[in-house]
Amino acid sequence: MHEHHHEHSDASEGMDRAFKIGIVINLLFVVIEAGFGFSANALSLVADAGHNLSDVLGLAVSWIALLLSRRPRTVKRTYGYKRSSILAALFNGVFLLVAVGGILLEAVQRLWAPQAVAENQVIVVATIGILINGFTAWLFMKNQKRDLNIKGAFLHMAADTLVSVGVVLAALVIKVTDWFWLDPVISILIAVVIFIGSWQLLRDALALSVDGVPPSVDYQEVAAFLLSQPTVIGQHDLHIWALSTTENAMTVHLCRETLADNNQFLEQLDHELTSRFDLAHITIQVELGEIKDESVKHSI
Repeated sequence: MHEHHHEHSDASEGMDRAFKIGIVINLLFVVIEAGFGFSANALSLVADAGHNLSDVLGLAVSWIALLLSRRPRTVKRTYGYKRSSILAALFNGVFLLVAVGGILLEAVQRLWAPQAVAENQVIVVATIGILINGFTAWLFMKNQKRDLNIKGAFLHMAADTLVSVGVVLAALVIKVTDWFWLDPVISILIAVVIFIGSWQLLRDALALSVDGVPPSVDYQEVAAFLLSQPTVIGQHDLHIWALSTTENAMTVHLCRETLADNNQFLEQLDHELTSRFDLAHITIQVELGEIKDESVKHSI
């Protein structure tokens, strides 16, 4: 048996900074927006401040998961808390869908009874929103492709930037035309866009939480690669799953013709698997000779 492990310390330090900055500036924005909303009697701004506060919570959940996943393993938790990042992505996916429901509900109510909006104040605050949310989304942009947990944080901020852009556009047009119905219509369009993004996040997070093969690894390709090794005559019980949103594990039983150079064989294979595929923790059990059960041997 053999195990391998990679660290990404530089990236995670950068992420810590991104979360700290993101949470602080977004909390400030919530205070500003709520203040403006109450003074201008603009319900939409107060509601948006509440929505932004829920995003700060989303960021906090992702960050806590990131911190937890670095904690050392213990005798009770032999993988540490790595899976907490998958739970955070799942939480953020559900959370985004709830936010979509909230936006839709508000928008439909406003379609039936359009209300006048204090456009100038709305435009000022929403523009600040675009800058703050956009900047926070940018902080997470680089790492969101390889970490589903970071992607959850990124989608939250990107969705908010989109909402603020919609609010500014609607307010500008309403200033000229008095089409108060435009406000809820744009909200509905934005909700649909957010829904599409969060649905994918939720599907990916669900798949990882039930030990599905991570999208970054091709199961068939790994199986074929293992069988192509010299002296390997069969393999069974190949499992590939996610330990966290950034680390994947693999276990397999390999049948070999000889055990003469077993340690060297394992070291070489381990090295090739980690450099070729997105795998970190690899455990290989070697058996001598053919597998008795033919159906198992070919079930890859």
